Amino acid sequence: MNEPNRVQVENLGIIDYKEAWDHQESLFKKVVAAKLHNRQLPESEQQFTGHYLLFCEHPHVVTLGKSGDEKNLLLNSEGLRQKQVAFYKINRGGDITYHGPGQLVAYPIFNLDYIFTDIHRYMRTLEEAVILTLAEYGIKGERLKGLTGVWLDAGIPAKARKICAMGVRTSHWVTMHGLALNVNTNLDYFSYIIPCGISGKAVTSIQAELGKTIPLNEVRQKLQHHILQVFELEENPAEISENRR
Repeated sequence: MNEPNRVQVENLGIIDYKEAWDHQESLFKKVVAAKLHNRQLPESEQQFTGHYLLFCEHPHVVTLGKSGDEKNLLLNSEGLRQKQVAFYKINRGGDITYHGPGQLVAYPIFNLDYIFTDIHRYMRTLEEAVILTLAEYGIKGERLKGLTGVWLDAGIPAKARKICAMGVRTSHWVTMHGLALNVNTNLDYFSYIIPCGISGKAVTSIQAELGKTIPLNEVRQKLQHHILQVFELEENPAEISENRR
């Protein structure tokens, strides 16, 4: 049996958003079902329900969270078709965001019963992993009071720009969805939405800040290290999957 601090890491590569969402849902339901089953067993017979950490890139797609406003999508259906951008209404928190090539997406499916049962702390800890990753490139990531995600120059309203968006879903203290870090992302696509429903705030990427392309796999390895570090988890070497397909 796996230990409660072990996590299975999967690098899904470039994958259609719906395919990745379905995979997340499958793992999420598996963990929740195992938790509910455990409740019917004596403590001595309960089994660890598992943690998963998925990394991927998506083809161009815009997603709208359950509390989002569709008016923040600035393209109609024909515009989406012409730009080859898919659109999904999904079951995470938050408003609207864009995913696309050159953006590193991480989906933690964590059983918070084995970590800590505090959603606010969970979000701040995810942000901390991104801040530590950016620091390795000499970029000072910060939090902007009242908003989720990671920002640069957060204390200067005229210069504040978002580099990482976040939106999660939790049920029975199991998480899904996660974060999107702009690495080599084509930032032009953010002009087709009002990112996270926040007007007047710019977006940026590691590439834009450093003036050079950064290998996405390199950033993934650093972000993976920091996510596991801040949540005090370890990769399960017996279940490593570089690409499930």
